[in-house]
Amino acid sequence: MGEAALKLAPEESLLTVNNIEVVYDDVILVLRGVSLDVPKGKIVTLLGPNGAGKSTTLKAISGLLATEDGEVTRGAVSFMGENIANRAPEEIVRRGIFQVMEGRRIIEDMTVGENLRLGAFTRKDGAAAIRDDIDLVYSYFPRLKERTGLAGYLSGGEQQMLAIGRALMARPKMILLDEPSMGLSPLLVKEVFGIIEQLNKDLGITILLVEQNARMALKVADYGYIMESGKIVLDGTKDELVNNEDVKEFYLGGDKERKSFKNLKSYKRRKRWL
Repeated sequence: MGEAALKLAPEESLLTVNNIEVVYDDVILVLRGVSLDVPKGKIVTLLGPNGAGKSTTLKAISGLLATEDGEVTRGAVSFMGENIANRAPEEIVRRGIFQVMEGRRIIEDMTVGENLRLGAFTRKDGAAAIRDDIDLVYSYFPRLKERTGLAGYLSGGEQQMLAIGRALMARPKMILLDEPSMGLSPLLVKEVFGIIEQLNKDLGITILLVEQNARMALKVADYGYIMESGKIVLDGTKDELVNNEDVKEFYLGGDKERKSFKNLKSYKRRKRWL
């Protein structure tokens, strides 16, 4: 089963996050009514400063909150029409969502091939299909095929490619990407984002992308959300955000004196969390 097995039929909405609140350690409120939609087959980006709640939003979707004593205490995370909030991570992977975490999180003491096979741990379709999909991963990341040693010896860019390849091995309907540009040179960032765009185009995989590099994220995304202090403060199509004067100022290299939308009187939040 190669590329054809991963190809997805178009559909309108795959994921809906509806007014969720997330609490850590039963007391720390991190997300304060976050709502967003991810159409099937599209790339949606979630932008914002450090500490805004972007990674927490991904973990609320992927079920990884539980590993950090976090919980969705209000609202719903609907995937293919079913609420998956607070479900076990392995169940969510089986349903078709795979998160590529910030910092890659590859298994350094395992080979590239072993890391890729690990990504297929929820599958039950046999060794031949898994080998076919490893070949598919290598077709997108030919550099990985040349690396036969331990994954810990890969460069940062190669580790990011391996992390994305490992996600592909689960045959996901949707990939959550957390800061794929972190620690990479500008040339590698361009290469990785080009592959992300190609995977979406070729295989129809839906992508929710958290990224600090707003310029690069908006280059590949169809739609974007901007988050601050645990809330969505602005959303729009790629063109709407790229041409928005406030987005240009705060996220695309404008006036450095303003640090946040919060102090801009002319900016009117849409208050999606109400």
